[in-house]
Amino acid sequence: MVLFIQHIDIEGPGTIADFLDDNTLPYTIIDLSQGDKVPKWEKDFQSVICLGGPMNVYEEEKYRFLKEEDLLLKRIVDEEVPFLGICLGAQLIAKAAGARVTKNPEKEIGWYKIVLNDYGLKDDLFKDLPEVFKVFQWHGDTFGVPYGGKRLAFSELCQNQAFKYGRNAYGIQFHVEVTKDMITRWADAYAKELDALKGIVSDKQKMLGDYVALEKGYMRQAEQFYVNYFTVAGLLKKRFFSFTHEGKGSK
Repeated sequence: MVLFIQHIDIEGPGTIADFLDDNTLPYTIIDLSQGDKVPKWEKDFQSVICLGGPMNVYEEEKYRFLKEEDLLLKRIVDEEVPFLGICLGAQLIAKAAGARVTKNPEKEIGWYKIVLNDYGLKDDLFKDLPEVFKVFQWHGDTFGVPYGGKRLAFSELCQNQAFKYGRNAYGIQFHVEVTKDMITRWADAYAKELDALKGIVSDKQKMLGDYVALEKGYMRQAEQFYVNYFTVAGLLKKRFFSFTHEGKGSK
């Protein structure tokens, strides 16, 4: 069973859920913003995927579920459960592993290139992906790499884009799971943030236009990334797999 931890209704599993559906891999989603409780540790969790959200890891007084989530992620680190943290999720697992999360010098919102370093090029998570490729970003904070972990990727504006900790815990700052609908909903929900950064980051129309231009290649990248991650996690053992992106998981 794959457990998704969701922090706000508009930042769901996106194309990851599409991939799991197509390959008949079971999953469950808890949405902490809707009152779902942080689950107790279960041996049945074959993988945990922690999604994004507008809150910061250090806002535990405002978002009380972050304290309980931190305890769960510490347990996940100790138990070496296959883990993928995306954006906020990456910052949360970095914090649980002892690293600091701070403001990035600049916000990254829109489409940006990231670069795999030597560790990233050799890591199974990025197998058969190019050294440099475009990803979708929406973040203002950045994670430190936990002691004993390895940085896997960087960008011009944010030095820590991906890291590995332990045997199979990963954090990525970018959003591999996005769909066009998700970008639209985020741009509408966070319109004030975009307006405040006018001329500095991409606006809604630019982000959506770029998505249309990049969609085919981005879906291929996502497919390869999911094959890689779920193979590392031990959930995908067949030689052949399926992935038909229909936006099913974008809600």
